[in-house]
This record gives sequence, structure tokens and C-alpha cells, in this order.
Amino acid sequence: MLNQSRESRTSSDDLAFFLRVASLGSLTAAARALGLSLAAVSKRLSLLEQRLGVQLLRRTTRKLELTPEGRRYLEGARPLLEQLVALEDAVSGETAELRGTLNINASFGFGRRHIAPCVSAFAALHPHLALSLQLSSQPLNFLDAHVDIDIRVGEPPDSRLVARKLVHNPRVLCCSPAYAAKHGLPDSIRALAQHNCILLRQHDSDFALWRFVSDAESLSQKVRGNLVTNDGEVAMRMALDGHGILLRSWWDAKHSIAAGELRHVLPEWRSPDGDIFAVWQAQRQQPSRLMAFVTFLQERLQSDSALTHL
Repeated sequence: MLNQSRESRTSSDDLAFFLRVASLGSLTAAARALGLSLAAVSKRLSLLEQRLGVQLLRRTTRKLELTPEGRRYLEGARPLLEQLVALEDAVSGETAELRGTLNINASFGFGRRHIAPCVSAFAALHPHLALSLQLSSQPLNFLDAHVDIDIRVGEPPDSRLVARKLVHNPRVLCCSPAYAAKHGLPDSIRALAQHNCILLRQHDSDFALWRFVSDAESLSQKVRGNLVTNDGEVAMRMALDGHGILLRSWWDAKHSIAAGELRHVLPEWRSPDGDIFAVWQAQRQQPSRLMAFVTFLQERLQSDSALTHL
């Protein structure tokens, strides 16, 4: 309202406070992150709800749940805060040092091996920037997760998200020499149906339908196997132990293939749609720290011979 007193208006600090509490899903976790007592966090949340005249979060014994009003408030708060940060970045000048916080999410295997070293190198270049890297097995819901950038395989289906391809990520068939000696190798994609395949279940995909491309054609093949996992490192361990044929990213398999621990199966074929993307929410003005990190990440990954040479 136009006549609303200054004390009764919601400030950007209130928005940031609510965003942090909602993303952490716990008053205790929020108190720890904000360096406040549990009572202080609870009181501030109650005052905010009192001022708005609605309940934003439903308290349960285990966690906090957004009410419909709380979800609407969260959806509006995030872009407002991002626009404020972008505005400050814009008026501070391009030559200013990068400051603020950048929250990054990546998958476990690729994040540990390739993203973590990039984050470390970027942090050394920008000591006034706070960087947070969390690893997870699933693409994130940006509304519910306190994340600025998600590093994931494949473009997102949500058109409201921005995606930039970081690096090509071919996927190849491989198996151990022991498996090849005992069961032989397939001479075609169709022959995979006669082999035990190690299945990797990720992102609710049809994990038993493997797709392939060559220079001349594309094929899909239904495969079977007695071992299924949702973790790439576990799948690699199963392949190294001789349990079957695995379809795996080249960055993860190449060292074992070069060392003779795995054999490259049907090398004329590869699996599509495995490229690595940086994904973030669309907004009118992107924070300079976000764009600087994405550009740095893209240049560094594309210069990594472990990723770019098949």
C-alpha cells in the first residue's frame, strides 16, 4: 500500500532471509547458516508472516513445508533478489572484482573429477568471491534448491532455464578383458541383446534402451543385465570386475581403456545426447560472477585433453 509505514514493508534482507530458510528446509539449519539462535530465526519468520498476514511455512516435526502463499512468495522473491544483485554488478563496473556468492551443483563423478578443480582455480583468481560446490545425483529444481548454476548432462526440458554447452561428452561401450575372453565381443549393436549389460539408472530415463549413432546411421537397442545401479562409479567397478558390457562417458572410461583394464567395444559406434551443460535461471541481467564462471568453466573444460580427445 502507498501509505504503508517504512517499518512494515518487506526489505531485501527479509526476502533473502526467507529464501535461505525455505531452501534449507529447517529452522535449525537456517540458524546455523545465518549464525543466529533458533529462537531468533523463529521469531523473525513469525514477524514476517505476521506482517504479510499469511502463513508462509508449515512447521512439522521433521521439516518445513511451503504453503501455497509461501511458494508464491518464494517464486517472487528469488527473481527480485537476483535482479538486485545484477543491478549492483552492472553499476559497479566491469573492472570491479567479483564479489558475492556463487552456488554450484554438479554430479558426483564429473563434479569430483572435473568441476572441483575448476572451482578451486576460479577461487584462486577471485579471492573476494564465495563459492559453494555441492554434488548430487539428480538435476535440481532451482526453486527449491539454493543453487545458481547446475552442471548436468543434456539440455534441460524447461524453457525458462538457460543452458550453455560446456564440452562434448561422447559415451562409449566397454568391458573388461576377462569378460571378453569368457563371453566374446558383440559384432554389432543388435548382438548386445545376447550379452549381459551393466545398467545405469539415472534421471528416470529408459535406462535399458541404449541409443547409438555412427557416421552412417542411428540405432536403438533394448539391453538386459543382472546388475543395475544409479551410480556411475559403481557401474565402472562392475565393468572392471568383469560382470558385463557398460555404456559410459568417455571421460570416465578412457583411462581404464588406455591402461588395458577395459576394452573399447564397437568403437565405430557412440551414444548421443551426453554433452555437459551449465544451466541457470533466465533473468534480465545476469550477475557478472555467474557469467564469468561459466566462461571460465567452458574454456577450461574444452582445453582438457581428457575430455576432448576420443
